Amino acid sequence: MNQNWEDRVAAAWSAFDTYPEERAHEFRALIDTLVAELPDDSPLGPFEQACAWDSTGHSDKAVPLYREALARGLDGYKGRRAKIQLSSSLRNTGRAEEGVELLIPELDAPSDELDDAVRATLALCLSSLGRDREGLSLVLGALAPHLPRYQRSMANYARALVEPGV
Repeated sequence: MNQNWEDRVAAAWSAFDTYPEERAHEFRALIDTLVAELPDDSPLGPFEQACAWDSTGHSDKAVPLYREALARGLDGYKGRRAKIQLSSSLRNTGRAEEGVELLIPELDAPSDELDDAVRATLALCLSSLGRDREGLSLVLGALAPHLPRYQRSMANYARALVEPGV
């Protein structure tokens, strides 16, 4: 879509926190209005609608929309966001294993600013499956580079949680 449309979507999201829970339907209606401007086969439509449902507490309604956006070819940065958010929604709806399966390949994807979000969401999915050591390892590994000291130690501790003999 064009930059004007992207700017209006960004403005809507910037105002999201001004919508109290009882007005969540108004926010979703605003997103629906913007989505109506898109071509029928655009992957951005279901993605933005999924985000709106998800952000207003309806992971169950978001899941099929994220899947539709990805099936329509949503890729790049927004595609990666969709995978992270879909995995979180799957976890919230009791399907954490599907979330894990979706995010594992993202660990090897080209690095970007979403790397830590991938690891954090994957850690939550793993924890929901009783795989807390793996989840903690991911979180420590993501945190280590941000520490002013102890980076190497924390990275080693992260590996030791999941690799025998380390």
